[in-house]
Amino acid sequence: MTTFDSLSLPEAIRKGVEAVGFTQCTPIQTEALPLALAGKDVAGQAQTGSGKTAAFLIPLFVRLLSSRRPTLPGAPRALILAPTRELAVQILWDAELLGGFTDLTRLAVYGGVDYGKQRDALQQNVDILIGTPGRLIDYFKQGVYELSQVEVLVVDEADRMFDMGFIKDLRFLLRRLPPYHKRQSFLFSATLSFREMELSYEFMNNPIKVAISPEQVTVDKVEHVLFHVEKKEKFRLLRWLLQREAWQRILIFSNTRQGAERLTEKLIRCGFKADLISGSIDQRKRLRIIAKFKEGTLPILVATDVASRGLHVEGVSHVINYDIPQDPEDYVHRIGRTARAGAAGKAISLADEEYVLSLDAIEQYIGFKIPVQWPDESVFTPEVAVGAKAEARNSVRQGRKAK
Repeated sequence: MTTFDSLSLPEAIRKGVEAVGFTQCTPIQTEALPLALAGKDVAGQAQTGSGKTAAFLIPLFVRLLSSRRPTLPGAPRALILAPTRELAVQILWDAELLGGFTDLTRLAVYGGVDYGKQRDALQQNVDILIGTPGRLIDYFKQGVYELSQVEVLVVDEADRMFDMGFIKDLRFLLRRLPPYHKRQSFLFSATLSFREMELSYEFMNNPIKVAISPEQVTVDKVEHVLFHVEKKEKFRLLRWLLQREAWQRILIFSNTRQGAERLTEKLIRCGFKADLISGSIDQRKRLRIIAKFKEGTLPILVATDVASRGLHVEGVSHVINYDIPQDPEDYVHRIGRTARAGAAGKAISLADEEYVLSLDAIEQYIGFKIPVQWPDESVFTPEVAVGAKAEARNSVRQGRKAK
């Protein structure tokens, strides 16, 4: 296994790597970093949570630090394209950590936050610009910034760009960059099918393809567990799991916004410290909630699939599918929030009568049957009935005493 010490990184970057606790490279980093640091273009296929963000950020920093080109106002030197605002924010956070000892300036632009504030910041000296295609094109057409000085291009989660219909926007931006032989480019994707490779050949300089375990859909350090349960009993089972499991930080997925809201309210009423993120929550508030989850002050986060991509939080010990996802790929993206960068994790799914029909497709997609476990019978003892019996017994006793 390659170590970061063996890569002979510049001092400022080495300090950033040490600050985040990286010592050994993950498989994608082992394959991609030597090529990228040698100046090659890389098209990488890797699972979510495999450490691919560091695989492109580190060589990006090295390239910019070694370049003598000055940073001009409104002319970023590196462009990182992400399909979602959550992923853009996550890349910015990672860049702040890994590049914290460099003097490289970083900015993320995306929808849902102060439009004017982002525009003003973009007109300043920005070394690394991270953003979603829509907001980037909006500012570009207004002449807020230019792309003529870009030395490094990164397209992250290219497969998601296609799935979300961003390919036209993506090509609009890429065609306005300097020629491919005058910049270094990286493309990362969960799959490198014909469409992703066609994009890389069109806009990259003879990219070297790096694929890590393409035959394995899920991370091997995730322990998968399945519980079959009636819908009306799901919350009791969840509460039992929260009391039984040795967890540090838990991400719970619901298929609907209304379901996530109801589940969060129940958890709070039972004394758990929990909050939720969904597409209907204001972006500023969503980012504050995610920040608390990252810091560890919020131990339980309930989310819809808006968080299944682009949410990278170290130390998520458990992912719980309170609802079985209806799309097999969503299962992989959800459980990819745990067991990140070589750590171990646990994925627990609760299959009720509403969503159990999606289970076969998920198991076919991941290539194995999810092991089934059964809870204690006491989990489903009707609490109301137990309480009523206790009250009845107390009433009888008090009646006898009165006699």
